[in-house]
Amino acid sequence: MSYLRTFLPWIIFAVLPSGDWQWAALAALAVAVAVIVQQVRTGAGCDALIIELGSAVFFAVLAAIAFVNPDSGVHDYSAALSSGTLAVIAGISLAIGKPFTLGIAKRTTPPEVWGLKPFIRTNVIITAVWTAGFALTAVVLVLVAHAGNAHSTLSTLIQIAGFVIPMLFTVRYIAHVQAKAAVR
Repeated sequence: MSYLRTFLPWIIFAVLPSGDWQWAALAALAVAVAVIVQQVRTGAGCDALIIELGSAVFFAVLAAIAFVNPDSGVHDYSAALSSGTLAVIAGISLAIGKPFTLGIAKRTTPPEVWGLKPFIRTNVIITAVWTAGFALTAVVLVLVAHAGNAHSTLSTLIQIAGFVIPMLFTVRYIAHVQAKAAVR
C-alpha cells in the first residue's frame, strides 16, 4: 500500500484524459498534497516523503504551465517529463545516501534493523532499479511522443509498465532477501 500511496499522484496524472492535462496536473497536485498531509499526521518524516514532496513540486510547476499555456509543447512530453522527474528524484536520493525506498521500508520494519548494512543495501538496490525503470520509461516516452503518439494507449501502457515492473521487482527482491536471511 505504501508504494501505491507514494505514486498515486503520478498514476492519476497518467490515467486522466490527456486533453484535460491542466486538470490532470492539478488533480495530481491535490492528491500529492493530501498524501503529504495525511502522512505527516501519521508521523512520517521527510525521509519517507521524498517522492511525495518531489511530486508536489513537479505537479505545481506542471499545473502552472498547463493553465498559463494549455497549448504548450510541454503537454506532448509531460509523460516523459513525469518519468524523468521521478528518475531524477530517485537518483538524487541515491546520490545523497538516502534511497527513497528506505523511508518507506522503515514504516514496516523494526527500528533495530534500520542501521544494518543488508537493510540499507537492499534499499539501495531497490531504489536503483526504480531509478533505472523511471529513466528507461522516460526515454521510451520521449521516443513515443516524438513519433506523434504522446497521448496514445501505447503511452499509457508504457507509463503503467514503468511502475509495475519496478514494483514486481521490489516485491520479489524483498521476498528473496527475507528468504535468504531466514536460512542463515
